[in-house]
Amino acid sequence: MAKVSQRQVLAYITPKGITTLGSNAEPPPAFQSATGSNFLFAQVSGGEITASVEKIYEGGAKRPTVLCAPAEIGDITLTAHYDDDTGVKGISTAIKKLRQFVGVGFYDITVQTFNCGLTSNSNDRVYRDALLVGLTEPDGDSSSGAPTTFALTFSVSDVNPPAATTPAAN
Repeated sequence: MAKVSQRQVLAYITPKGITTLGSNAEPPPAFQSATGSNFLFAQVSGGEITASVEKIYEGGAKRPTVLCAPAEIGDITLTAHYDDDTGVKGISTAIKKLRQFVGVGFYDITVQTFNCGLTSNSNDRVYRDALLVGLTEPDGDSSSGAPTTFALTFSVSDVNPPAATTPAAN
């Protein structure tokens, strides 16, 4: 079984539905590459699944009773290199439009694992109806030649939701 490097884990987003902004109703912007395919974000972080617990020591017991809580999924942050192409499919154009959708725009996030040549892929995780909760604009530093990045942060409620099932007959 082949190991997977971090450079092989990439993500893309797909806008969901129409959002009403004041008197306008429009979809959140799509992020596409220059060829019109899905724009792949270079970094994916977050999405950890945790559950809180409460330990109760009843009447001097030496060991606690553990009460469980539902699992929660942490926010997902997608980061990519910024370009200032002002064309229809440019990143700067999408970000300008995206600013108004923070807190109200929904996306599906697909995280894929590619092979070493970055050509073949599989769908590993899908976070449906993720709410855009943060936009980190590109930082600048006049003494640096390093590429600048931007980041999008999403609040998620589920990963790969299970298919609807029919209740078992009694």
